Formats: sequence, C-alpha cells, structure tokens
Amino acid sequence: MVIKITSDSTCDLGELVAKRNIGILPMQVNLDGKAYFDGVDITPQDIFNFVAETKILPKTSAPSIGDYEDFFKKQLEDCDELIHFNISAKSSASHNFAKQAAESFDGKVRVIDSMALSSGQGLLVLKAADLRDEGKSAEEIEERINELKTHVNTSFVPDSLDYLHKGGRCSGMVMFAANVLKIHPKIVMKDGQLVQGGKYRGDMKRCIMQYVRDLKNEYPSYDKTRCFITHSSAEKELVDVAKALVAENFGFDEVIETVAGSIITSHCGKGTLGVLFVYNK
Repeated sequence: MVIKITSDSTCDLGELVAKRNIGILPMQVNLDGKAYFDGVDITPQDIFNFVAETKILPKTSAPSIGDYEDFFKKQLEDCDELIHFNISAKSSASHNFAKQAAESFDGKVRVIDSMALSSGQGLLVLKAADLRDEGKSAEEIEERINELKTHVNTSFVPDSLDYLHKGGRCSGMVMFAANVLKIHPKIVMKDGQLVQGGKYRGDMKRCIMQYVRDLKNEYPSYDKTRCFITHSSAEKELVDVAKALVAENFGFDEVIETVAGSIITSHCGKGTLGVLFVYNK
C-alpha cells in the first residue's frame, strides 16, 4: 500500500515539503477583500506591509469541505491511502471540515488533529513521513502519532504584542505594560490551544537565552531526532543566538530553521521565535 502524508500549509515545513514528498493544501489569507493562498501568492512581508499601512490584521480562513474533497481526490491519484494533518481543532475549523470531506473516501483518508500549529504540527508530519518510510501501515502511523501529539513542545516568544492585541488575544493595558517594562510572554500550546506559559523581561536576546534554558530544565528527556527553530522573520543575530544555545543545551541530531508562513505570521507578528521538539513522557 502506498501511503501519502499531507497537511494544511500551517505546518511551516518550507523546503522539507518537497524533500519528504508531503502534499500541502494552502489555507487562505484575505487582505482588504482579496483572497491569497498561504505559500503560493502571498509572503509574510506582504502581511507586515498590509498591517503597517492599514493598522488591522488580515483575516485567515480554512479550506471548505469541497476544497478538502478536491485535494484528497487529487492526492489519491498516486497513492492508496492518505494521512492528513490539520492545525489544532481549537484554533481553526479546518479539522472538522477535513473530517467531513474524508467521509467520502471509504476509509482511504485518515485525518489527524495535530493539537499544535506551525512546526509543532510539522514535527508530527515529519514523524509520520519517517514511519511511512520505515514501511509502517497507515493504521500504525495514525496510532503512533496520536500517542505523540500530546508530547510536542509548541512554544514561542513574541517580540511584540501588537498583533496579539489587534487579534483580541491580549488587552491594551497588557500590551502597554509589556512595552514599558520590556516584557515578552512565553506562548505555549496546551491541550490544543494557545495560553501564556510564563514571561521574560529584557531585550529579545536576553529573553531567548532564558527561554532555551527553561526548555532544557522543563524537558530533560526528549526525542533527539530533530528540533525546529521557527521564527517570523526574526533578525539573523537572534536566530543565531537561539541555534547556539540549542546546540549547547540539547543533543538533537538535526536542528532545522524554518520561517513561519503567512497564516502564523498573521497572528503573531514579526520577530516571534520558538524552539519546538517532541519530548518524552
């Protein structure tokens, strides 16, 4: 049986999509009434320019049930079964739409709620690709991924709360206090939704240094296969600091830098950075 791994574009895997033969369905970004497709005809810089000019956030939307049906049908042309990943069901309607679409394919399409986003979702997509390449069945892959998905550290530190404030995720008072006191919250995915998991004070370099050290203490046992350093167009110096600290504090076989796509950028803003990996129980 030929198994294909697919995902919504929110997995933020960049060039790894082609390297690992992963099918991607773009989510939609709407700027001033015009629709664009994540990773196709819009870039994060387009988002930054739009928000700077209009002072409002773009709207994002999930593919429709019909979009998923068309996508699954196309992907099944060169495989026997599909395993499809969605951003957390608590963050988007995409998972429910995909599940409804999958009902039309007589069990050939399995849909997984990643309970994550960005490269937290991407970690599970790549793990599924690893298992596929090892010759595991679709049932075995789905079972293993469902065991792992509650053990993904999906966390970020934003440079600014401006986008979170515009999106209604923090109050004006909180944003004002953060700007004055140079406070940067740690945003974590818990039970499929984003919550504050702590806070740091100082410039971003200082915050990222403490953030990585905290991750080391919080997760002493982890899957060493790979780690993502994912950011929304952060400065190279900051990314380099994160890479050096991860190398110093962890022992990953592979550390992959990825830039967040337009969907994630629309919600977190420029300069956000996260270190994401699978941890052990």
